[in-house]
Amino acid sequence: PVDRLQCNPNLSNGIARISGCRISEFNHDPRALADAVIATHRRFGGDGAKVFTDLFTVAEAMGAKIKFPDDDTADLLEPAIDDVSRIDELEPIDPEKACRIPTHLKAMEMVVDEISSEVPCTALVVGPFTTAFFLIGVEKMTRLMVRDPQSVDRLCQVSLESTLRYVDAAASRGMGISIAEPLSSCTVVSPKHFRRYAAPVVGKLLNHIKDKGMGTSMHICGKTDGIWEDLADMGLNALSIDNVVPLPGCVSKVGDRMKIMGKVDPSSVMFAGTREEVRKACLSDIRDAYRSPKGFALMSGCGLPVETPIRNIDAMMDATRELGWPITEEKLEKALAIDRYDD
Repeated sequence: PVDRLQCNPNLSNGIARISGCRISEFNHDPRALADAVIATHRRFGGDGAKVFTDLFTVAEAMGAKIKFPDDDTADLLEPAIDDVSRIDELEPIDPEKACRIPTHLKAMEMVVDEISSEVPCTALVVGPFTTAFFLIGVEKMTRLMVRDPQSVDRLCQVSLESTLRYVDAAASRGMGISIAEPLSSCTVVSPKHFRRYAAPVVGKLLNHIKDKGMGTSMHICGKTDGIWEDLADMGLNALSIDNVVPLPGCVSKVGDRMKIMGKVDPSSVMFAGTREEVRKACLSDIRDAYRSPKGFALMSGCGLPVETPIRNIDAMMDATRELGWPITEEKLEKALAIDRYDD
């Protein structure tokens, strides 16, 4: 029976703090990664268990160089190639052998084996448009979209093939698929460029997942209002939006075509706010979206900072438990009128 609204705080690499390991252990120890995912689910009881470490696993497997801090999230050090003349050197990955991906796949097997009967388990796959940026560098890719469309298409296609192979490998382990496409954001590229370059490969990825009989969700950072209808037209099942996006506008425009997820501010509220500020922000977002026709799930607007206070994550989960189910306007107004925490 339904007891509350769906909620997933989206801890990202903060899961290391829950299991007590270093983030760097995720890069070579599948047991450490799986244990952190499992411990996070059992500590907070959210509505999804996600295997993910950073945006660069596929790009690294295709030749990009990555910086690995001892206890922080990996970052891009150098793209895979430095010039379009080298695009033909790029080859689609073999996910069973490619750099850190086998570690992730083994962790997925452990997660599915241990908690898939309790909660949906997903692999968060970086989308093909975003990975294409990491193959040649963000600045160069941005210039190429104006000066050399054919090279952008070639980068996107080889990136897509690697992404599809990763999806197949994750799905074969019993994982659902969710997608991160941060560089499809209208904050980064115009809706025109999204339609010209990103939409063809993102659409093929969505169709590939659908052909497996699966639905999928997608998170895009920053502003996305210029492409909401494009994503709905592609058949996306659920869209996770950033805190900079107007939630009522998203619900009004495409809430009848896909589930909306979001959008509590991960930094100023979840990381730096008090428990009461977290609670009120959650209640406000629920009020704005709980009647969305295709459903609403409460989430942070992006992955939480690693050191987000555990009590604030508890406050997010507790906000949905406080309202229970079904949600009514009366319950919401009563909850918003009082303070629950004194901190």
